[in-house]
Amino acid sequence: MTETTHHCNGITLVAETFGDPADPAVLLVHGACASMLWWEDALCRRIAAAGRYVIRYDQRDTGRSTSFPAGEPGYGLRDLAADAVALLDALGIDQAHVVGRSMSGGVVLVLGVDHPDRVRSLTLVSTTTGELPMGSADLPPDPDPGDPAAVVAYLVEAFRAYAGGSPHFDADATRAIATADVARTRDLRATLVNHFAMDFAGPRGGGWSDLRVPTLVVQGELDPVFPPAHGEALRDEIPGARLVVLPGSGHDVLEPAWDRFVAELVEHTS
Repeated sequence: MTETTHHCNGITLVAETFGDPADPAVLLVHGACASMLWWEDALCRRIAAAGRYVIRYDQRDTGRSTSFPAGEPGYGLRDLAADAVALLDALGIDQAHVVGRSMSGGVVLVLGVDHPDRVRSLTLVSTTTGELPMGSADLPPDPDPGDPAAVVAYLVEAFRAYAGGSPHFDADATRAIATADVARTRDLRATLVNHFAMDFAGPRGGGWSDLRVPTLVVQGELDPVFPPAHGEALRDEIPGARLVVLPGSGHDVLEPAWDRFVAELVEHTS
C-alpha cells in the first residue's frame, strides 16, 4: 500500500495503490463528498490478493487532493473523468477496469463513452441512469463544517440512513473511517457542498446505450437512494450489462457483502 501525490490535469490528486503493478489495474472512483478512504483498506487488500492492482484516490474536494472554494467548484463530471485519465497517465497505466460508485457512475460513464481506449471494463455500484425518481434517506441536519466532531457524527448518521436498514451497518467501523477522513480533509466546507454544486453535463459522445465495454451493475437490495429499479434500468440500457443484487445491502457495499462483491468483480475483470 503506497500513497502518492500526482500533479496532473492542472490539479493535485492523492492516490494509493495495493498489489502488484503487473496485475490488471482496477481504478476505484468513489461518490459525492467521499475520499478514497471509503473504499476500505481491507476491501482494497482483498481485491489485490485476488490478482488485481488496485488504485483508489481522493477526487477533487475530498481528502488531500486539490480543494476549490466552497460552493464554487468551477468543474464538472467531465473534469473528474479527465482527472481519472490523467491519474492513469501518471501511474503509467494504459487501460484499467474502472469501478464507479453512486455519483461517480456519471464519472465512469464519461470515461466509458468519451475515453473508451482507457477502459477495459466498467463496474457501476449503487448508481442510476438518472431517468428514474430518486429514493429518499432520512439524513441528519447539515453539520457545522468548522466543528470536526460534528462532521464525524453527521457522517455516521448519514451512512446509517444510506444503509436503508441493512443489518450490515456497523456504526463503530463507520465512525473510525469518518474520523480518519475528517482529519485528513483539506477543506470540510468544500467537501460537503462542491460535488453537489458542480456541472453534471455527461459525455460528449452519447449516453448509457453508447457504452461498448463490458459492464457489471451492482445494486443493493435495500438501497434507499437508488432502489433496485435503478440497477435494472442500467442493466436494460447498457448493451450486454449484467446485474448483481446484493441481498441485505443498502447504498454502500459493507463488509458482510465483500465476499460476493469481490468474487463478482474478479470474475468480471478476468
